[in-house]
Amino acid sequence: MKIISHAASTTLAHHSAYQILESMRVRIAERLMKAPLGTVQNESVGKLKNVMIDRVETIELPLAHIIPEGISNLLLPICVFAYLLFIDWRMAFAALITVPIAAISFAYLMKSFNKQYASYMESSNHVNSVIVEYVEGIEVIKTFNQSSSSYEKFEQAIQAFKDYTLGWFRSTWKLMNFSNAVLPSTLLGTVPIGMYLYQTGILGPSELAMCFILCLGIVGPLTSFTLFVNNAKTIEYAVMEVSEFLQLEALENASEQVQFDHYGVIFHDVSFSYSTPPQDAGSAQNKVLRSINLTFPEGSFTALVGPSGSGKSTIAKLIARFWDVTEGEISIGNVPLKQVPLDQLANTISYVSQDNFLFNCSLMDNIRLGNPDATDEEVIAAAKAACCHDFIEQLEHGYDSLAGEVGGKLSGGEKQRVAIARAMLKNAPIIILDEATAFTDPENEEKLQQSIAALTKEKSLFVIAHRLSTIQHADQIIVLNYGQIESTGSHNQLLQTCELYRHMWEAHIGAKAWSASSNAKEVHANG
Repeated sequence: MKIISHAASTTLAHHSAYQILESMRVRIAERLMKAPLGTVQNESVGKLKNVMIDRVETIELPLAHIIPEGISNLLLPICVFAYLLFIDWRMAFAALITVPIAAISFAYLMKSFNKQYASYMESSNHVNSVIVEYVEGIEVIKTFNQSSSSYEKFEQAIQAFKDYTLGWFRSTWKLMNFSNAVLPSTLLGTVPIGMYLYQTGILGPSELAMCFILCLGIVGPLTSFTLFVNNAKTIEYAVMEVSEFLQLEALENASEQVQFDHYGVIFHDVSFSYSTPPQDAGSAQNKVLRSINLTFPEGSFTALVGPSGSGKSTIAKLIARFWDVTEGEISIGNVPLKQVPLDQLANTISYVSQDNFLFNCSLMDNIRLGNPDATDEEVIAAAKAACCHDFIEQLEHGYDSLAGEVGGKLSGGEKQRVAIARAMLKNAPIIILDEATAFTDPENEEKLQQSIAALTKEKSLFVIAHRLSTIQHADQIIVLNYGQIESTGSHNQLLQTCELYRHMWEAHIGAKAWSASSNAKEVHANG
């Protein structure tokens, strides 16, 4: 009967525990989907993995075991204590004489427990982040011959975590062993009290023997509850870290579809700051963008250029609503972005960044993500326009070839062209290319630019580029510097009126000339 009851209780407890774990992970994923994309991207992969996998998983053991086993371990001492009270109340309380001694020891042990556990969790998060960083960056580490120094950092993090953990455990071993030794030693109280009651004739031999036998089992099961303290703290920190994600502020999402009168984009006095304390959010030194007023006409080709950190990518991401603006308003046509449902906005904008993600499925399916209803012929047409058809055809399985983990089987330029083909297939009225041609092969650059121009005809196109030769024919070029508009105009106009643009153009032309000269020398040397 005991075995059957234990099997039933643990089965039900495990089923409930895994349902709770599933619910927590699903809710985290749903909240991440609703939170600003920029906020999610700012979280380290190590932390996301640590919380969603490791921290949530730590809840399973307490939920699955403490509830059924804890209840049984609690009921047994209560029943034993009640029976001892029935025999003689003095023997019942004598059996508990070791409890206050052990409690004092545990109380002293717990004085610094919260502080130590917080440091332990911080150290655990750090070592998890270092492990993920080391694994993800191993290609760069090997490329730049930093294996020894990077492994040393990795090893030091592991060693520091081990030293801290062992140091904490060693500091508790004496008191912990003392408490665990004293708590079950109930005979310390029951033997002298029992012998006294026996000599005075209050207890008979059978009653005395029964009290000695029962007292040995009254406190033993309670020792399992010493583990509950650590498990309870594990649950507390897991819930706290999960709550941090569950409490991420979600983007406002309008419920009703809107009607655009055109697909031009308008910035009206837009300022933006990344996450800062509320009292500092509006201060000038925290602003990434300051009072931006821009109009991007429908069907125009607009380029954003400027030094690194000038706010180019931020403008592009604000249009795609990775974040909401801090001040001002962005509109598409006559509709403010906040009034556009997020799913409708996603269908209205194609966003291609320089850091493209491909799933480990066929290249056909990777491109078809842009339009799940597209036929194979439409996918191939988009691939041809993005100049990736030829290299795909040369692969062993053609369009059925797997892209690999995060697109690892393709080069950087190949991944970019597949991502561009995906965006072309989506056929959205607004297209944003955030350094999307950065890794494009030089021999395909002009061809790719012509394809983009043809397929984005009558669409609003935004291009962020450091390679200024790719945006010479833009309808308007916006030069940004320190989060403000330095100048606006065509390529020729900016060469005449904007010193910053002129310097950037001269540097770009000089770099291209140097590259061409280097290639010529290499060809000559090889010849």
